[in-house]
Order: sequence, then structure tokens, then C-alpha cells
Amino acid sequence: MSDTLNVTKREETGTLRMRRLRRTGHIPAVLYGGGGDSIALTLKTNEVQAALRHNARVVQLAGDVSESALIKKVQWDQLGSDVLHLDLSRISATEKLEVKIKVGLRGVAPGSKQGGIVSQVLHDVMISSSPENLPEALSLSINTLELDQTLTAGDIELPTGVTLLTPTDELMVTCAEPRAAAEEEPADFSAEPEVIGAKDEEGDAPDES
Repeated sequence: MSDTLNVTKREETGTLRMRRLRRTGHIPAVLYGGGGDSIALTLKTNEVQAALRHNARVVQLAGDVSESALIKKVQWDQLGSDVLHLDLSRISATEKLEVKIKVGLRGVAPGSKQGGIVSQVLHDVMISSSPENLPEALSLSINTLELDQTLTAGDIELPTGVTLLTPTDELMVTCAEPRAAAEEEPADFSAEPEVIGAKDEEGDAPDES
């Protein structure tokens, strides 16, 4: 079920006005695409935050605009904690979407019980899906991951109606022994130290100039 964002149309623009808007618990957004005009919107901050926590990609707009939209781009502040702006793209129920989806790991790798460390190399993949089948996230089971083995994008179990666009041989997860710290080579003390002032082979003491 898609998250619902209540929206109102806005006329205001400009940095200072948008700052004041955010202080009232709202976020500016723009809806575009789908053969329609671009519309400037105002969203409720708490609803946007909830949708992003759910990893929602498709949302249902309600209020001044009533249609489905894809969260195309999220602009964050410099700390990555507050949303500054959203780009929304119109979609239709029959349209195929190509989007990047996060991949989480589930289960316990047998290789980790043998001293291996599980490392996720790739954290998201590209998929194609209709809006109704679009998952919020994907998961990759590591229950069969043995020591010195890997899992690829092709090992992800996809929901019905979802097609993987990322190459199936793309490396996703590894399980390997931790690298041992390189041992420092011991210093070589076999050579006799040079004695300052010692006589050379001819028996002459070195010059002191």
C-alpha cells in the first residue's frame, strides 16, 4: 500500500520564503512529467519523513492534486538529516518504472561461524517494475554463504512482476577471513657496525679533517 502525502499548491518561491515554509512543518516539492504541467506543491514534513522511513518510492498524492507519483529526487541539508525539497514524477498504473532499490541482508552466514567476515559490497540494484509491484526494498539471504564464497545480484529473490536490470553477476556480498596484519621483518643486525676512527685494511687511520 502506497504512503499518502497530502499536498497543497503553492505560488511562493525564493529561498527565504522556502525557509519560512520549512519552519512551519512543511516541505516544498515539484510535480512534473506524464505529459502534464509542472506544479509547485507544499507537503507536510511528518508525512514525507514517514514515507522515507518506509523506503517508499511510489506515493499517492491527495488534496489539491490526486494522483500517483514517484519520489524522483530528495534534496537533503548538509548534515543529511532534514529534507529540503522533493521532486515528484507522475506515473500511470500501466507504466514500467526503472528505479534503484536498496538491498538488505537477512539470515546468518555459516562462514561467519568459521571466522569469516561478511561484507556487503553493493547496497542497491536497478530493477524494472510496475507501480503496483514496486517493492520498498529487497533482501538477500546469506544463510548459504560459506567461508570464501560470494553472492551476486542474481541470488536476490525478486517479487512477482519485478525484473532485475543490474547484471546478475554483479558482486553483492563476500565472506572471507580477516586479513592478518603483516609481520614486520626483523632488523638485520648481522653486519658488524662501523667503528669510527678504526684503521682501514692498510693500517692507516682515517683522516680527521
